[in-house]
Amino acid sequence: MQKIAPCLWFDGKAEEAANFYLSVFSKSRIAATLHYTEAAPGPKGDVLAVTFEIEGQEFMALNGGPQYTFTPAISLLVHCSSQEEVDRYWSKFLDAGGKTMACGWLQDHYGVSWQIVPDGLLEMVRDPDHEKANRVMIAMMKMIKLDIGELRKAYRGES
Repeated sequence: MQKIAPCLWFDGKAEEAANFYLSVFSKSRIAATLHYTEAAPGPKGDVLAVTFEIEGQEFMALNGGPQYTFTPAISLLVHCSSQEEVDRYWSKFLDAGGKTMACGWLQDHYGVSWQIVPDGLLEMVRDPDHEKANRVMIAMMKMIKLDIGELRKAYRGES
């Protein structure tokens, strides 16, 4: 068990959301499902919470009710080793009803915000050569889905 794990609050769709995330990420699994008992505030037998893992990261999906919803103030960052991986995640989220945002961000159909980020981007924008970092930042700010080829061109000062 990890020391800290995100708990995502859903309105009755915790199990559905966990199963969706398992369909998006190949290295994922359900670790445990907790059901309401007669002592819990929900209908006995219904799902209260699902603990699941994505790429070794533990999450909990909780059926907490309609009181709270997700905002982009919290997002989950997905490191991608290639443009193909960026494209694959992007498509899986959007094909299921997600919405694009900007700069590699999207929101899934549950309202959870995700950043789909190619490896190397953070190194480029952190480069001590301010001009290189600035060119990458300018290029990224114009993108919806990140294009690692275009970001690298900006980094090198091409076009």
